Amino acid sequence: MAPPLVDRRELLSRISIFAELSPREIDLLLEVTATKRLKEREVLFRKGDPGSQLYGVLKGRLRVSTAGAEGREVIFAYHGPGEVFGEIAVLDSHPRSATIVAAEPSELLTLHRRDLLPFFEEHPKVAISLAGILAARIRTLSEVMEDARFLSLESRLAKKLLHLARSYGRQTASGLRIEVKLPQHELGELVGVSRESVNKQLRAWGQEGLVRFDRGYITILDSDGLDAVAHLTLF
Repeated sequence: MAPPLVDRRELLSRISIFAELSPREIDLLLEVTATKRLKEREVLFRKGDPGSQLYGVLKGRLRVSTAGAEGREVIFAYHGPGEVFGEIAVLDSHPRSATIVAAEPSELLTLHRRDLLPFFEEHPKVAISLAGILAARIRTLSEVMEDARFLSLESRLAKKLLHLARSYGRQTASGLRIEVKLPQHELGELVGVSRESVNKQLRAWGQEGLVRFDRGYITILDSDGLDAVAHLTLF
């Protein structure tokens, strides 16, 4: 049996910047939207590519990265359902600032710049919501820079795991399981350390009863204990 058709109206209304639109406004926006499906590891766009579309994640998870020293991939973040990205390139029409790859099969809602800018002019509520998302991006970048300067490896890793748990966590009998596979080298890229350092820290936390690492999946066993580690500074 073929899978049921996706209700694009419902999916569109889940994206935060469009959440307060009326049904009629949603209908108008639907006329200029499209959907795009990606296979696991499929590249959506690369750093330097022209930027003309905004994307909202309807399903799946995408990895945001760029090339670091010696061509090594540096992972910045992940985008999951309900999140919007690509908005900066849409507004300024400059090339993409990072590479985005599907970490798992994903479905995206797409809006082209030529259609979106007139919609902003006619629906200022959406433009205001988008401004809020841009402000949040700036705060996040500032926080990352502060963390790199003032937090230890243990604190940065603990903070990142708690953040991932808020986005992808599922409560189980033993603890809060992060429902995305997190290879140790990817965790290392997210906090700016080596895979070996991540492995050593996870093993130590496992012995302390803070987390459990099992075949790429992490369960937080003691959220309060990990939160305490996240708030330790170098000074």
